[in-house]
Amino acid sequence: IHMAGILGHKISSTYSGADAINYINGKMHLLEYKSTIAEKINATYNGISVHPSWEEQERYIVEDKIGKYDYHYFSRYNGGKIEEIWRMDGHTVLSVLLPKIKNQYPKKKNGNAKDPRIGVTLSTKEIKDYGEYIL
Repeated sequence: IHMAGILGHKISSTYSGADAINYINGKMHLLEYKSTIAEKINATYNGISVHPSWEEQERYIVEDKIGKYDYHYFSRYNGGKIEEIWRMDGHTVLSVLLPKIKNQYPKKKNGNAKDPRIGVTLSTKEIKDYGEYIL
C-alpha cells in the first residue's frame, strides 16, 4: 500500500494476484511489488508451487505467477522509509528467473525438502543491470 501511494498506483482490490494497477494511455497494467529491508536491494519470489511436468510448471510461471504482471517494482526500505525503487518489465523478469526456476524444478519435484516449493531471487546486480531506477 505504501509503495502504491508513493508511485501513484491504484491498490488492488483483492488479496491475491496483482498488488496494484496502473493505467498508461488508457491501458491497464498489472503490477507486482517486492520489497526488502536488506542492505542491498534484491527481490525474492518464494512459495512457487511445483507442478507435475515442466510444461505445466512453465505455463503456470508465465501465465499465472510471474509473467502475468506487466511491471515488477522493487523497493528497499530502511527504518520504514523507502531508500530506492527500481522497475523491471515482466518479460525481463521472466527471462532472468525462468532459468533459475527450471534449475530448481527437478530437485523440488523429486526431493524431500522441508519446503517443496520453489524460491528464486533477483540479485542486486540483476535489478540494476536490467531494471530502471525510479526513486
